[in-house]
Amino acid sequence: MKALTAPLTELGSFQQILEGIAKGNTPVFATGVIDAAKTHLAYSLQAEIKRPLFLLTYSELRAKEILEDLTFFTKDCAYYPAKDILFYSADVHSMEMNRQRFLVLERLFKGETPIIVASAEALLDKYPPKEIFAAFRLTLRTGEIVEIAELTRKLVRMGYERTELVESPGQFSLRGGILDIWSLTAEDAVRIEFWDDEIDSIRSMDAQSQRSVEKLEEASIFPMREMVYTEEQAVSAAERIEQEYRKVLKNLEQKGETENAERLREHIGEDAERLRAEKTLPALGAYADYFYENPVSLLSYLQEDTLLVFDEPERIREHMDILTEEYRESVKGRIAQGYLLPGQSNMLYDYTEILRQAESFAELLLAGLNQKTVDFRPKTMVNLSVRSTPSFQQRADLFCEELEYLKKNHFRTLILAGSGTRAQRMAKELQEMGLEAVYIDSLEKEVPKGAVWVARGTLSKGFRYDYIDFAVFCDSELFGGKEKKKRKKRRKNGAAIESFTDLHIGDYVVHDNHGIGVFRGLEKISVEGVQKDYMKISYRDGGSLFVPVNQMDMVQKYIGTGSAAPKLNKLGGQDWAKAKAKARKAVQIMAEDLVALYAKRAAAQGFVYGADTVWQQEFEESFPYEETDDQLNAIEDVKKDMESSKVMDRLICGDVGYGKTEVAIRAAFKAAQEGKQVAFLVPTTILAQQHYNTFTQRMTGYPVHIELLSRFRTPKQQKESLQNIEKGYSEILIGTHRILSKDVKFKNLGLIIVDEEQRFGVAHKEKLKALKENVDVLTLSATPIPRTLHMSLAGIRDMSLLEEPPQERHPVQTYVMENNPEFIREAIHREISRGGQVYYLYNRVESISEEAFRVQRLVPDANVTYAHGQMSERELERIMGDFISGEIDVLVCTTIIETGMDISNANTIIIQDADRMGLSQLYQLRGRVGRSNRIAYAYLMYKRDKMLREAAEKRLQTIREFTEFGSGFKIAMRDLEIRGAGNLLGAEQHGHMEAVGYDMYCRLLEEEVQNLKGDAPKEEKFETSIDLNISAFIPDFYIKNQEQRMELYKKIAGIRTMEEYYDMQEELEDRYGDLPKSVQLLLEVVLVKAEAHEMGIRAISQKHGNLLLEFQPQPNIDPQKLMQLLAKEKGKYLFTAGANPYLTIKPARGEGEKPLELIKKCFEALKD
Repeated sequence: MKALTAPLTELGSFQQILEGIAKGNTPVFATGVIDAAKTHLAYSLQAEIKRPLFLLTYSELRAKEILEDLTFFTKDCAYYPAKDILFYSADVHSMEMNRQRFLVLERLFKGETPIIVASAEALLDKYPPKEIFAAFRLTLRTGEIVEIAELTRKLVRMGYERTELVESPGQFSLRGGILDIWSLTAEDAVRIEFWDDEIDSIRSMDAQSQRSVEKLEEASIFPMREMVYTEEQAVSAAERIEQEYRKVLKNLEQKGETENAERLREHIGEDAERLRAEKTLPALGAYADYFYENPVSLLSYLQEDTLLVFDEPERIREHMDILTEEYRESVKGRIAQGYLLPGQSNMLYDYTEILRQAESFAELLLAGLNQKTVDFRPKTMVNLSVRSTPSFQQRADLFCEELEYLKKNHFRTLILAGSGTRAQRMAKELQEMGLEAVYIDSLEKEVPKGAVWVARGTLSKGFRYDYIDFAVFCDSELFGGKEKKKRKKRRKNGAAIESFTDLHIGDYVVHDNHGIGVFRGLEKISVEGVQKDYMKISYRDGGSLFVPVNQMDMVQKYIGTGSAAPKLNKLGGQDWAKAKAKARKAVQIMAEDLVALYAKRAAAQGFVYGADTVWQQEFEESFPYEETDDQLNAIEDVKKDMESSKVMDRLICGDVGYGKTEVAIRAAFKAAQEGKQVAFLVPTTILAQQHYNTFTQRMTGYPVHIELLSRFRTPKQQKESLQNIEKGYSEILIGTHRILSKDVKFKNLGLIIVDEEQRFGVAHKEKLKALKENVDVLTLSATPIPRTLHMSLAGIRDMSLLEEPPQERHPVQTYVMENNPEFIREAIHREISRGGQVYYLYNRVESISEEAFRVQRLVPDANVTYAHGQMSERELERIMGDFISGEIDVLVCTTIIETGMDISNANTIIIQDADRMGLSQLYQLRGRVGRSNRIAYAYLMYKRDKMLREAAEKRLQTIREFTEFGSGFKIAMRDLEIRGAGNLLGAEQHGHMEAVGYDMYCRLLEEEVQNLKGDAPKEEKFETSIDLNISAFIPDFYIKNQEQRMELYKKIAGIRTMEEYYDMQEELEDRYGDLPKSVQLLLEVVLVKAEAHEMGIRAISQKHGNLLLEFQPQPNIDPQKLMQLLAKEKGKYLFTAGANPYLTIKPARGEGEKPLELIKKCFEALKD
């Protein structure tokens, strides 16, 4: 970075700062420093002094801006987010925020020296003294002796939660001598295997497959919460809380404040009781003073030689005063109402106290203006006189004049042009305009005087130092507000929608041959000393079926399209066979239509687009975020379709906010470049307006003209748009079904983009079909399409799935708390006071107006309106329009906001009765906020009810997993899955899907499609059953949890090859330790069954000591080999011909105990 740092060393005031720091004459007050120049200065200083640097600023948003600029200079920087001080006592805080904080703490403990950026409010938290926290950082190494019971107790005190399976950070599970644990600061979970109390091995593991990945020498386990303590500290804290609680309670009761006293009992009383009994609480931060005699601030965790940099000290003080005032008011109210104890009023440090602690460090103050500072007495004053560079708003001529002037005056000029492609092109363009500009790919050399260098990179603002003839320009001033692309380290987010294996007792299941029944659990049945596990399924009229676990692959979980219970079948009845035949017939007709349609379209000739142009490349690089892998794949799929001769008909599926629009924008841009017109059809007027805004914003600066057709346009505007489209003056038309009207005529239509096709009526769909003839079509859908269905339709419908959530710019801060009017008032006030808007979700239409009235009473100054799905479309549209234009502050509404609304100014959502909603629904609702560069808040409220305790805890646990957005995508979105299936296939298929269950339906469809395409297997399908006198099962002591046993039985039943057999053996040993004999036998039985199936054997059984192998009418064996076997061992093998031929094996004495070996021997002879 010499190009940027070297000029500063020539600056006298820079040398003064260095001298002041070296001699300890601090605080140093540097004025005349602005915008990105502050970051430039901080980085250059740290490069010179080689000491840790902690940069404090006045707001979270500013901290993030500084961090973005810093990442251009160095990767060795980190952001320490502040907790929300008003919601300190929420049950659950955002996992992502805790993770960021802990990553910084971990680096501090390791003695690393990154530049840390934080807002001043991040320093207000109280921490345990450093030595206490250090004692809870565990490093486990192979060969160490560790007492497992003590370790698990410690993990619970560190905030870890014990679960059956480790699926997300903060969980651990113990099975015998195997401990799985996922530390919040680690990318992956680890599996630690003990031999008695000694650590035998440590391996990293993949939470999705639950398999080990690679061997490790050691594992670091970081606490899950900042408040860590010993059991003694927990007991004494509980005593202190109880003491104060009794005093306050007595006082309230004497005053006759029964309601407040009751509240105190509910909150504080219960907390004290729980802390005494369980030694832990969800919201511990509120009780720091009761745990430690002398808590500390984050400053105590910094190295002694850290340089503290204050960005605009006066603004920090101003912000902290407002914050403290807001906090004091809030706490005062909460103490009076019995939500808090008076002793909790000091949960946080006072900013003045923080400044006192900061005096032990070297301090540097940065400010744009030379103003008096109240909080500091500077010992060294310097002025850097940095000027900001002007904004040229795409006027290349003005920019050139400026560069000419700087060159004449021997300035060293550096232009940061964003991406490499753009930098090269800009250097070339400047050369064409007669300016000697050079593109450089490294900033490690010094810029010569009078030179103009263009490089890749970006800052929020440019700056120039007149004293040292040095200027830096950046892309945002040249091209207008282009934002920077974020390059983030990717964390793979949870599993996509695919798991159907989680069977619980009482669930509906489908057996291939017997139909729909109810799963009643696993039962161990012992016959003549031989033990086996069976799946018990009960049917209509009291029938029960016991399915051997090695045939579990014949049973699927039933998933229907609605919430109504399916009709159970009767064992031995005809209704299942009929339902299956009917569904097969319906599927056959549908598959034929689909395949025919596909063939017709594949034969049609479409327009062939050329490869990407330089413009296309540049246009795509100006996308302000980093694309997800799925997005890149979808974009590539679309371009391949466009560049081929076939007519495109592609469906892009992905959740709201997953970046479908960007895929569409790039396709539209590609079409417009070749002189083709694009029609973008959307379901609602509001969405049309939003897409129009997005398109216009993205295509500024390119010769593409965009028109909008909707009810919001005047007749005159509409007429003008229609003319422009008909004459070919405009390339892109965005609108509602108005686009399908007769008066809309295109000059050269090349691409139709349809958003949410399922929301259009039949008549509109027909018109669309007519418009589609030989035109490329791209359909966008926010209803996730389940993978199974996607697979069965593969090859007859082109689909791209966006399953990966985008890296959010700011994760939504999610709080789970009981319903509390005080909190609601504060949350709404806070959002409105920063100029934002609030969604208030209340899902009961009949009482929504009263709820809106209650909210209005809480915040009398706000404009509160309500909206629900039973209003007329016009009225809804009017309300939503008002909300978008900012006239409504709080919108009390039902779940109608789930679909597609994108309002970047609404950044707080309050959800009432969150515990009654499905997780996938909560997930979608929460995606409504956090769509701008502000921090967004989601408050999930539940009603407090002691009886609910157990269940609510469970639900909150699940929601806690969901707070991190992404791994929450593991929530198998059943309801969405099924909705997706229904939308894709149409209503007439729903009934059949209901009758046979989703899984069976998908299999039938897949078979039909393969049949029609000629890929179907020729032979008749059959099942092989195996029934031997062997105890082959998974014992309870090996895997205690029944659901995990079920899952593994299902996996084992799927073994088909030797490779899969070894793989399964490895997985079991890895997850649960050495295999007991009965499990080893189970694996062998399943492998023999697979081999028998391949040879055309229908059944293997053991009767009166003999083994019987029953064949299919045309088995897959060589008759000659069979004759040889019969001749070679006369009397041992007997063959009986007939419609169902079978082979009898008579074991010699002592051989009857080993039926598997006899069968394997026989198979070898028949194969040789």
